[in-house]
Amino acid sequence: MKTMIKTLVTAASIAVLSFSAQAQEAKSLEQLLEQVKSNRVSEARTNTQREKAFIAERTNKQGLLNKAKRELKAEQDRGDRLAKRFADNEVTLSEKAIELDQATGTLGEMFGVVRQSSSEAYGRISTSIVSAEFPGRDEFLARMSEESKGLPDIRELEDLWFALQTEMTESGRVSKFTTNVVSLDGGTQEQVVTRIGTFNLVGDQGYLIYDDANDQIVPLGRQPDGYMVSSAQDLRDATSGTVAVYVDPSRGSILGLLKQKATLSERYHAGGVVGYIITVMLIIGLLIGVYKLVSLTLIGGKIKSQLANVGSPSDANPLGRILKVYAENKSADTENLELKLDEAILRELPSIDSGINIIKIFAAIAPLLGLLGTVLGMIATFQQITLFGTGDPRIMAGSISMALVTTAQGIIAALPLILTHSIVAARSKSIVHVLDEQTAGIIATHAESEKA
Repeated sequence: MKTMIKTLVTAASIAVLSFSAQAQEAKSLEQLLEQVKSNRVSEARTNTQREKAFIAERTNKQGLLNKAKRELKAEQDRGDRLAKRFADNEVTLSEKAIELDQATGTLGEMFGVVRQSSSEAYGRISTSIVSAEFPGRDEFLARMSEESKGLPDIRELEDLWFALQTEMTESGRVSKFTTNVVSLDGGTQEQVVTRIGTFNLVGDQGYLIYDDANDQIVPLGRQPDGYMVSSAQDLRDATSGTVAVYVDPSRGSILGLLKQKATLSERYHAGGVVGYIITVMLIIGLLIGVYKLVSLTLIGGKIKSQLANVGSPSDANPLGRILKVYAENKSADTENLELKLDEAILRELPSIDSGINIIKIFAAIAPLLGLLGTVLGMIATFQQITLFGTGDPRIMAGSISMALVTTAQGIIAALPLILTHSIVAARSKSIVHVLDEQTAGIIATHAESEKA
């Protein structure tokens, strides 16, 4: 229809243009009339041709329409046939499914057991450290547990059996293998790794962890205590025999918790300022104790030397100075001599006893400072409870650590200070006892000489 309208519009346009051209070319009305008459015949012939072309084109369009209707009918018939075939196939599939269930019988139960066993084995083997030595073992199990839709064949059952048997066998072996280990700085290096059953991996850095998500072996962020690492290194260096070693039966969980364990340094610094003061007191007290112990030992040695040579008193030791006082006052009576000797002993006591009371004071103050730290820590703990509640114990951990650590630091500092004070005081008393003993002997000898 659109084509017909276009044709008519085009023809009318051409006729108007032709008439306009003729009107321009004619020089008179007679010539114009003649031209119109002569052109009418050609126009009628052209219109006839156009009409024939239009009818032919309409006939062609009708043929195309008929062809499209035939094709539509054919496709509809084909759709009906396919729908019937689909329905027949559905019935056939249902019948075949029933036949398959009847034919498989108990094999269907076996398929379920195999898939369940494969899934359980995959979860265990994929995270096992044995996979660090034998990578790729879990791919078959993943395929069996997730992707397999049909009954397993004999080879697949054998592979499942081999995987389970390998895991059981390797769980009781200690083996060494060479692999790449991720270092703490992010790089990798090849080293010999010792595998202890399915429990632990040991390398150059100590205990290692198998990262099953990335199929990598990484070191612990913090190694356990030194004696544990030492036993693991002994096993790593051993070539035969029996070696005692610490293993993690939880396959890494306990080692992961050990990374959060505070070191001695961290525990010490948890005491804060109070702990530092206690440490300074301990160091000063021990230094004083060592100094006094050395000086008193030297004084005791000099006194022993003086006892061996009483007739030649020396100013280099307390006993010699006391003997000089006696030599200077031999002519005095017993009472005056006793007073002179007591005065000489009193002059010697400050140098002998100096510093000993400081050690005693530090030994008494250290526990009190520890108690002070405990009180301050509990005050801070209650303040945090007031602000944040008790939902997260980690918020209060710092204050509680200060409360407990300072008490321990005070007691730890007091024990060696008390021991040091006891040793130094005993040495000082022994020297004073020698001086008193010699003084008493001198007085007694002088009194006997007066009576004689």
